[in-house]
Amino acid sequence: MRSWLGPILLGLIVAVATAWATIAYIPYGLMHVAMDRLGQGGVNRMSYGNLATPERQPVVRPSPDLAYSGCPYDLSGGPVAIDVAPVPGRYSSLSIFDAATDVIFVRNDIEAGGKPYRIIVARTGQAVPAGAEIVRTDHDRGIALIRLLLKDPAEIGGLDAARRQSSCAIVTNRK
Repeated sequence: MRSWLGPILLGLIVAVATAWATIAYIPYGLMHVAMDRLGQGGVNRMSYGNLATPERQPVVRPSPDLAYSGCPYDLSGGPVAIDVAPVPGRYSSLSIFDAATDVIFVRNDIEAGGKPYRIIVARTGQAVPAGAEIVRTDHDRGIALIRLLLKDPAEIGGLDAARRQSSCAIVTNRK
């Protein structure tokens, strides 16, 4: 029986270490995939995706009545400004996710009073404009996702110009 104790303990240690590594690193792999899917316009630039179809699903379980705009961000070059212009009379929301897939910020059009707003995403210690609304994160990378509710998928063409008023870019004016 003693001859089996060593291999059993080694197997248990390997199993625990593998489970821990899997749980710790899968979110980062999933975020990498999401950034590739949503970042058709590049990093630190807003992409305005087409509506989801069974063949094209940029996010997990997309809703066919939501238009998604995404900004994969990278803070290694400095803070990123996300400007959101709500579409009048339509529900919309901004969600910001960090590299570990944690939601670090959420605001909808009702909370914003239907008015445009700017959020600066920055790492601790990065200089940001005075008076700006700041969301701090411990990760360089992540995704900002804007969802716009449609009453009918056919109306996306008429609302496309309005949703393209939302944008993201590296902050250039740091005071």
